[in-house]
Amino acid sequence: MSKQNITIAVDAMGGDSAPEQNVRGALLAAADKKLQIILVGDAEAIKPYLSDQPDNVLIRHAPDVIGMHEPPVQAVRKKTQSSLVVAANLVKVGQADALLSAGNTGASAAAGLLVLGRASTVDRPAIATLFPTRKGFSLLLDVGANADCKPENLLEFAKMGTVYMEQMLGITAPTIGLLNIGEESSKGNFLALRAYELLQQSSLKFYGNVEGRDLPEGRTDIIISDGFTGNIALKLMEGISSAIFEEIKGIVNRSLSARLGAALLFSRFKELRAKLNPESYGGSPLLGVKGVVIIAHGSSSPHALANAVKTAAQTVENQLVQKIEHSLGL
Repeated sequence: MSKQNITIAVDAMGGDSAPEQNVRGALLAAADKKLQIILVGDAEAIKPYLSDQPDNVLIRHAPDVIGMHEPPVQAVRKKTQSSLVVAANLVKVGQADALLSAGNTGASAAAGLLVLGRASTVDRPAIATLFPTRKGFSLLLDVGANADCKPENLLEFAKMGTVYMEQMLGITAPTIGLLNIGEESSKGNFLALRAYELLQQSSLKFYGNVEGRDLPEGRTDIIISDGFTGNIALKLMEGISSAIFEEIKGIVNRSLSARLGAALLFSRFKELRAKLNPESYGGSPLLGVKGVVIIAHGSSSPHALANAVKTAAQTVENQLVQKIEHSLGL
């Protein structure tokens, strides 16, 4: 079902370069007139970047801000007039269809859980992130919402990830891998061993264990992990990707012949960089709460934030929240 005039509440004050980058990203996304964007934050700080304000971009004043290093749960509970909490409440009361924030990741997850509430069939919400592989894309979850997990949580993540891949990417019966220190079923700690048993006994398409080196290969469509390990794996991949391109840039600049060779391969390098750039894929959804919550990187550019707005709209349009709740309730 297609939903017209999808409204996205953007935490305009969250992120490393807020509100400027957030406003610019919102304006890029607002080119799609089917979207309505509510910029939530200090109105006086936002207005200078809205000299030419489209009809489908509104401002909702929120005087307070949750900093990047504040304790997430305490901040969400105490700062009820912060841009993040006000934006989450807009979703809760139905004035917005989705929340997007590039601010404090823990606070964004806490706002989803404390303000919107956990889906009735979910024990632990999880942050899911798409990343490029040699075969296309894989989905990694959890990447930060739950540092400590029970085996049952990992099975739940696998179910939510399956619904996401089916509804958002059209992949039927996606394969699932369990991030571990070895491929053998006997490897890992208690969490991995018990989760392996639960996944193997489920009706999901469980491949088995996958190691860190398997992630770029795209051995499975979905990779399941606790949030502590998943976050490290994701940031390691992002860091390696960035380091490789910086190294290539250094090599190219060493000689004329290298620059000539790079010029011949420019279009290929550009294509590869776009594929490996996390900004191309927008934000990461918080799966398992009663509303659409998209979490973007704190250093997101306007282009990345515009893509995150589009991801939020697509998630609303595909009714992902309802379908996850239905799937886990069976």
